[in-house]
Amino acid sequence: MASSSIARVLSRQMHISARRHALTKFSMPAMSPTMTEGGIASWKKAEGETFAAGDVLLEIETDKATIDVEAQEDGILAKIIAPDGSKNVAVGSPIAIMAEEGDDLSGATQMASEPSAAPPSPPKMESTPEPPKAEEAPKLTPSQAKPELAKGERIFASPIAKKIALERGIPLAQVKGTGPEGRIIREDIEKYQPPATAASAVAATSSAPAASLPEYTDTPVTNMRRVIGSRLTQSKQELPHYYLTVQINMDKTMKLREVFNKTLGEKDKAAKLSVNDFILKAVACALNDVPEANSAWLGEVIRQYKKADISVAVATPTGLITPIVKDVGSKGLATISSEAKALAKKARDGKLAPQEYQGGTFTVSNLGMYDIEHFTAIINPPQSCILAVGTTKPTIVPAPEQERGFKTVNMMKVTLSSDHRTVDGAVGARWMTAFKGYLENPLTFML
Repeated sequence: MASSSIARVLSRQMHISARRHALTKFSMPAMSPTMTEGGIASWKKAEGETFAAGDVLLEIETDKATIDVEAQEDGILAKIIAPDGSKNVAVGSPIAIMAEEGDDLSGATQMASEPSAAPPSPPKMESTPEPPKAEEAPKLTPSQAKPELAKGERIFASPIAKKIALERGIPLAQVKGTGPEGRIIREDIEKYQPPATAASAVAATSSAPAASLPEYTDTPVTNMRRVIGSRLTQSKQELPHYYLTVQINMDKTMKLREVFNKTLGEKDKAAKLSVNDFILKAVACALNDVPEANSAWLGEVIRQYKKADISVAVATPTGLITPIVKDVGSKGLATISSEAKALAKKARDGKLAPQEYQGGTFTVSNLGMYDIEHFTAIINPPQSCILAVGTTKPTIVPAPEQERGFKTVNMMKVTLSSDHRTVDGAVGARWMTAFKGYLENPLTFML
């Protein structure tokens, strides 16, 4: 009897002891395969507050959107390590201490102050050591910075070197490679310093009298803006862009749009097709005719997609984002219109889910609503093409069949930016011809 009582007491003490040590660190989750860091927009639970499975714990800012993080099980938010507004929090870094019902929360502060174990660094690829050469290798200095490469010249760099350069905004074209055959390796990126000319220019600027500087406001760079800058810079440096421009007679498309909107308006006054809806449909049809343009450069292979998942560039207060209208070729104009409008609203509200903006096989950027006649866009890798769409405006064109010898038509200018590694000039021209044909004869959408 006595032995059973002692056993119960020991069991209860062991249980209590285990519960006191059940506090766990909650780390910054990876909301997408490419996410390396994020920000804390806001915590939805306060310290000491309980939560149930499915409750939203916090909002995380990624490079593309603000995403809700839901609890996977019941618990207590014992301590917040990364408060609201925290920026550049690495994936895997502790951001809070979690507990279970009945746990002793007094140790949460101490656990939060404990340094977290550093993630293991990736193994370095080492060749046969040559101590004498390694000791004699000079360090990279600003004066030794590599001059800009000729336009279109290929840059050889290891994957980890490219990743670090992208994160730090370092142009690979200015880095001198010390690897085999001049290949840029991780150490080259870590030792890189801006050219001395840039440093001297900054020094000269800083030494100028303060009174000569104009008034200015510094705006902190957001995660989204930083990633946009790095990726577009890398795309422009590494992808061999070329451009094709055509003018398209939009008279028939404008008339068909007017007829459709009149019919739709009788059923739903809010329903209204835009010119961009016709453009997306024509893009999908042209990709079906010229599938080589619906491709991606993946290094060792060129992937050709069977469906047209079209990324649509949307301007938001924090930067540009490209939500995706999936399988456009299989959808009608009304469906394309409603999905595009819904995605654009979610993009501006910062509520896009990762699967709604990651991927895509072709991008459309339309600045026609801003009365821009013509521009060129930067390719969104690994995609091969992006279409820049200008405004539609009345234009006088020759018309020998008319008495006056000319007529006025609605013309739209578009420019296709293509990656020459995957889409040759003749292929791009065939795609543009097909795209123009569909918009100049929009009834072919229905065939």
